[in-house]
Amino acid sequence: MYHFIGIKGSGMSALAQIMKELGYEVQGSDVEKHFFTEDGLRALGITILPFNENNIKENYKIIRGASFTDDHPEVKKAIEMDLPMYTYSEMVGSLTKKFKTICVAGCHGKTTTTSMLAHVFGSLKGANYLIGDGTGFANKENEYFILEACEYRRHFLDYTPTYAVITNIDLDHVDYFKDIDDVIDAYQSYANNAEKMVIACGDDPYTHSLEVNTSIFFYGLSEDNDVLAKNVEYKEDGTSFDVFVEENYYGHYDLPIYGKYMLLDALATIAVCYYERLEAKDVSKMFKTFHGAKRRFQETIVQDSIIIDDYAHHPNEVRATIKAAKQKYPKKKIVAIFQPHTFSRTKEFAKDLAEELSKVEEAYVLDIHPAREKQEDFEGITSKIITDSLEHGHLLAKDDAQSLATHKGSVYLFMSPNDLSTLENSLIEKLED
Repeated sequence: MYHFIGIKGSGMSALAQIMKELGYEVQGSDVEKHFFTEDGLRALGITILPFNENNIKENYKIIRGASFTDDHPEVKKAIEMDLPMYTYSEMVGSLTKKFKTICVAGCHGKTTTTSMLAHVFGSLKGANYLIGDGTGFANKENEYFILEACEYRRHFLDYTPTYAVITNIDLDHVDYFKDIDDVIDAYQSYANNAEKMVIACGDDPYTHSLEVNTSIFFYGLSEDNDVLAKNVEYKEDGTSFDVFVEENYYGHYDLPIYGKYMLLDALATIAVCYYERLEAKDVSKMFKTFHGAKRRFQETIVQDSIIIDDYAHHPNEVRATIKAAKQKYPKKKIVAIFQPHTFSRTKEFAKDLAEELSKVEEAYVLDIHPAREKQEDFEGITSKIITDSLEHGHLLAKDDAQSLATHKGSVYLFMSPNDLSTLENSLIEKLED
């Protein structure tokens, strides 16, 4: 039996689903509060228990969530019983050696790109996949394994990718990485784990500095890329473009995607498809049925209002999400609702976040979600350091849907890696009144 401590975590949930479908005995434990990530677990009949040291039994193998320290009751019990214990990335790493693995890394866009690859390869070739939005699927007969690979604490170095995709390199996770050079060093090591090829965004300012020991191909919008999008049109119903690979025409795409960054995610997917010899017309057909990743620009229409739920938390992601909303709804007022994630990230990026949020008509900022950090370690760091720089910025209590409802008829852009569904649902009720 594989017991997952913290099974409702997005990556842990997806991994548990995969291992169940590969034939392993799986169960897990977590807090009793509902998270969207548990829905897939319950659909597969995976047992979810409340945290309790008595969950740990002889002969169990333990998979431990990243946030659980040695003093957690279940971890402590497993250590006392001398049970085999694996981190999430160690367990995933063992699976990457069993398949033709396509790893997708990057500070931004990796969940969407992984979802696109899973959708296309899953339909055309058959593929297992593990996505950071809590989605996982596997079949023993599949040749491919599509994997979202996170750079935090260099976890992605536990993986053995056939293809190592890099959507971008940017400074994030500032509680771990010292500076951008430290981040680049991590990606350098990740790229050198690739067995066949590295596929990287050539429009990114840092990817060309990588010195890899295998082939590297670049995709993007600038002319010097190996995989290039031309004749790009951003429209209210999506984006259209032509693709050239190594100066040869590969195909035309009319896709239900919005913004430059999602276009780049599509190009990364198309690049892998090309080097795996998939037909362009088949890839284009599959893209037209792609409906996005969980919590990535997911829309709910409430009368004449639009509610968009997105995972954006880094300034570059906030910029991309706002641009996508303006592309799709150019005539509507945009109201941003943003919850900063971690004090360290807020401290580092407050000025940049304010700059991006100043580009919408109204911006509401919730209290900082601390995650693994403590307020006392970051004196003076609150959401106010963002709103103080905004002409139309407001602090927002987590239960204040009424203030948002005064902008009925707008596009409401909820942005945070945290679950804001309670506030979203309260707003929906008020908009329906």
